[in-house]
Order: sequence, then structure tokens, then C-alpha cells
Amino acid sequence: MRVRRCAPFMALALAGCLASKSDVALLQNDLRTMRDASAQADAAQRAHIDQVLAQITRTNDSVRMLSARLAKLQGDVQNDHYEMNRQILQIQELSGQSQRRLQELRASLEERNSQQVVPAAVPGDTTRPAPGGPGPAQLFQNSLEQLRRGSSTVARSGFEELVRTYPASEDVPEAMVYIGETYARERNQVAADSVYALVIKQYPTSPKAATALYKRALSMKAAGQTAAAKVAFERIVRDFPRSDEAALAREQLRNIR
Repeated sequence: MRVRRCAPFMALALAGCLASKSDVALLQNDLRTMRDASAQADAAQRAHIDQVLAQITRTNDSVRMLSARLAKLQGDVQNDHYEMNRQILQIQELSGQSQRRLQELRASLEERNSQQVVPAAVPGDTTRPAPGGPGPAQLFQNSLEQLRRGSSTVARSGFEELVRTYPASEDVPEAMVYIGETYARERNQVAADSVYALVIKQYPTSPKAATALYKRALSMKAAGQTAAAKVAFERIVRDFPRSDEAALAREQLRNIR
């Protein structure tokens, strides 16, 4: 009787055991599936990370290559600017030598003429040498030699005599530029700038106006007047585009922030 009474309970217990084993197997199968899926996800993530790292490496290589090219380009540009400035200085030097040689020849000619019979002066003629006195070329050459020797005061006196005695001479604009330079050498920049401004005002179409304007622009830049200096450099480029000072002014403008 007892066996019959316990039989249902034993059947239920056996069914529970069988159900538990089936659930365990199903759970294990699910765990294996999850592990496989996780492994696949990890593999995919590692592959993606490897791709990103490879892309970063390629990007860094490209950046380094571009940086190297940019550095080379900057070096080439600097070399070009240096070479251009060097050529400009050579041209200026050759031009200056030609001008000095021409001044020397004119001074020599005036000196020879002064030794001959001097004709009567024509009223109002301010280009012909005064009787018994040096001509404009002689005054210019003598004053320039004094300036080269470091005698600023003596040189300025000679240039001022040229401007005063021969106001119509073609040497006057350049003489006034040198008068300004004598003041600059004496560290009297206010007086120098005043003379440069006078050259620009009185001889706006003369090539020496570009020289005076450039010297004044450099003075303003040195004094911290960057905006005014920029305007002056731009004026040189606009009004005297083919002058040596225009090339120098363009270089100055590149360096002004």
C-alpha cells in the first residue's frame, strides 16, 4: 500500500530530475552560444580597432610627409626671398656705382668749364654754375665724399648749398634725401623725417620720392607706428611699382602682421 501511495511522488521527483537536466543542457547550450557570439564580437572589435590604428598610422604618415613638404616649401620661399633681396642689392649697388660715376664725370666737366672763360650769367638761370663757384654736380660730389668720410655736418652744409644755389638742378631731390640721411646719422630722426616728407611733397614724381618714402616708412616701423608704416609701404608699391624700393616695400609688407 505504501509503495502505491509513494508512486506518484516518485514519478514527480523523477520528472523533476529529468526536467532539471534538460534545463541545464539548454542553459549550457545558451552559454556556448553567448560565448561564441561574444568571441565573434571581440574578434570584430579587434579587427575594427586594427583598421582604425592602421588608418591613424597612415594619417600620421601623411601629416609627417605634408609637414616635410611644407618645411621644404618654406625653406625654398625663404631662399627665393633671400636671393631676390641679394639681387636687388646688387642692382642697387650697380645702379649706385653708375650714378656715382655719372656724378663724378659731371663734376669733372663742371670743374673744367669753371677753369675756362665763364659767360655772363642769364638772369633766372639756376642750373648754371655761379661765377667762380662750384657747379651742382661738384657740390653734390664733394658733399657725398664728406658724408662717406663720416662728416655729416660738412656734408649737410654742402647739400644745403646745392639746394639753395641751384634749386632747379636735377640733383636737388637726391641732395635733400642725403640731407635727411645726415640727420638720421646724428640720431635726429624727427629732422630726418621732416626732410623726407619735404622731398615727397615737392618732388612726388621723382624716383627719389620713393627713396624718401621708404626711409620714412622704416623710421615709422622702428618707432612702432606699424599702421602708418604699412600705409607708406603700400603707397610705394602703388605709386612706384617698378622701383627698387617697391620690391623692398613688398618684402616689408609680408613681415607686417
